[in-house]
Amino acid sequence: MKQQGATLIQMMLALALVGVLTQLAAPAYTAIRHDLHLASAARELAQALRYARNHAALLGQPVQVTALEGYWGNGWQIVLPPQQQVLRERRLAGGLRIVSNGGTRVTFSALGVPLGPGASPYGATLTLCQHSRTIGAHQVVIAFSGRVDLRTKPQTEPRCATQ
Repeated sequence: MKQQGATLIQMMLALALVGVLTQLAAPAYTAIRHDLHLASAARELAQALRYARNHAALLGQPVQVTALEGYWGNGWQIVLPPQQQVLRERRLAGGLRIVSNGGTRVTFSALGVPLGPGASPYGATLTLCQHSRTIGAHQVVIAFSGRVDLRTKPQTEPRCATQ
């Protein structure tokens, strides 16, 4: 008599193998998912800063990008300062850590130049931190000229360890 199909033992071994492979792949999948989330947030933050700079130059008046509730990891708002009119707002979910060396606000002048306190030239780096590392792999850099640059390679300075 010719046997067709699989035996119960063969099915159990196949299910056990699938279970083991799933357990091995889960941490790698979580790390990849978190890195993609960081990369997406970095692109969105760079886009928001570029939008604010262009909008300031287009309108001929200052535009601010402010961290929500004083922390970049919560998200940001793009605001016209005189009327405090909100142009755009982005709230981040998932508790991202974003470390800034330039405070919680970026103001672009009517010429698109970032200004710090006292209307002085301003430059800053916003580092998006991974939970398991002290070195950020994604950075949004604002140059003194107003250019916004997105860097995606690991930096040598451990900015994420400071906060």
